[in-house]
Amino acid sequence: MNDDGVPVFDACGPLPGVETVVLEASAGTGKTWTIASLAVRYVAELDVHLPELMLVTFGRAATTELRDRVRSRLVEVERALRDPATARSSSDEVGALLADVPPDEADRRRARVARAVAEFDAATITTTHGFCQQMLAMLGTTADMDHDAVLVPDVADLEAD
Repeated sequence: MNDDGVPVFDACGPLPGVETVVLEASAGTGKTWTIASLAVRYVAELDVHLPELMLVTFGRAATTELRDRVRSRLVEVERALRDPATARSSSDEVGALLADVPPDEADRRRARVARAVAEFDAATITTTHGFCQQMLAMLGTTADMDHDAVLVPDVADLEAD
């Protein structure tokens, strides 16, 4: 809990299960870093393949930032796990957590993260609208919709002056 009694999400705490996790906070509070770190932890600790995760945000700019941050965190942690002893004493609390295991497990975690870097382009990191568009496209002819329709994030673009 913070000083206002609001629960604080700990990126190094127990990983959430299969439920949906929503992080909501003001700008500049570390949401993007936390999401990227959680993605790295799922890959490293639980051997989740990156394409099995779905990371969704609201705007295109936020999606670009999230994609960049996830890729950056994967690369940072993969490099850190090359030298687990140094990683354990680093200021990167997630990297230190992931390195604080026996050497053979650290090697497995590094390999998993390296695999995620290699398959990064298959990751689903998108806007809410982009995800809906992907799902509708995947449904093909079973979706009762106009397949030429384009979802837009704001109806103001459609309104006539």
